[in-house]
Amino acid sequence: MPDTDVLVVGAGVVGASAAHHLTERGLRVVLVDRFPGPAEGSTGRSFASIRAQWTDELNIGMSWQSIRDFRDFHTRYGVDVGYRPTGYLLLVRDEHWAPHLDAVELQRAQGVPVDVLDVAAAQAITPFAPDGIAGATWGPADGVVDPHLSTAAFLGLARDGGADVRFSAPVTAVEPAGDGWRVTAGGAAVTARHLVNAAGGWAGELAALAGLSVPVVHSRRNIYASAARALHAPLPMSIDVTSGIYVRSEGPRLLFGGANPAEVDGYRTDVDWQWMETLLARAVERFPWLGDLPLDRSACWAGTYENSPDHHGILGADPSAPSWVNACGFSGHGLMQAPQIGRLVAEEIVDGRAHSHDITPLRLDRFAATAGRSPLDLVF
Repeated sequence: MPDTDVLVVGAGVVGASAAHHLTERGLRVVLVDRFPGPAEGSTGRSFASIRAQWTDELNIGMSWQSIRDFRDFHTRYGVDVGYRPTGYLLLVRDEHWAPHLDAVELQRAQGVPVDVLDVAAAQAITPFAPDGIAGATWGPADGVVDPHLSTAAFLGLARDGGADVRFSAPVTAVEPAGDGWRVTAGGAAVTARHLVNAAGGWAGELAALAGLSVPVVHSRRNIYASAARALHAPLPMSIDVTSGIYVRSEGPRLLFGGANPAEVDGYRTDVDWQWMETLLARAVERFPWLGDLPLDRSACWAGTYENSPDHHGILGADPSAPSWVNACGFSGHGLMQAPQIGRLVAEEIVDGRAHSHDITPLRLDRFAATAGRSPLDLVF
């Protein structure tokens, strides 16, 4: 008999959610993580913003269900995970406006609250230079969630369901054991019927130990912060969709960021100060007032996305090893979809196939079928 039904590798929010949903379905679960505590990889360094404003039905559905799970967490479990509906404002240029409005209809069809705003109404929420902007959309249920509270809450529920959670237990060896896996983690061997690869940016390295290929890499993301009390009023998450530059307040500070297209893959959490200068010069073109805010280097940080080649998650059983289930590579939206990802992992293992959503576009074999092109049509 194996030591456990499922071994989950990774104690970020995705792994913690998977552990909870698996124990909720009655399975024995062991969860291991390389760090001495939870949420110490991508999760704990997340920007913590969540939205249901996507342009495809799958991401809309997964995000919207997850937002409702975060919203109702306290009612169901008596635990506050830090969900706050502070809103999400997307600023859209003329050339993208028509397809963006098509996406609004997809969102509304799934029950997502979203408003279409003209430029003046959008400027009343977040001041910006209107050059080239056709309009904006506003998601009042979008907002923020606390990554540490969320991870701890899922782990607490998993432990209540009997899960064995082990920290400071890096995986050093993986080998087949019948239809399952024998894994050495933290010097101890665990045999499991199924393995859930929720190792974040290390998911590719974990898979390689088993002779599998999962194309996930780390990619650094920098978050820059103003001095405390630099803002007179809070600002919601606001994104210039074309440039990808985003701003939002965090208490009395303003936070801002944007991906560096020249970023080299790899795990780094030091702040890129040179990119801050470049990013700030671009950001003030859309948010001119940003140039007047004093910055506080001590409040800035860097984390990593766990990127896949097409910047969408890799979810579901490995086609060459069905007892190996991937839940990784979500490229910056793992936190916002974590409740539903965990539910889909449990369905994949317990029911034989995820069914709350059709996750075919997220399965690993899409890369062989599409030569790296995404089957999901995203504008941003």
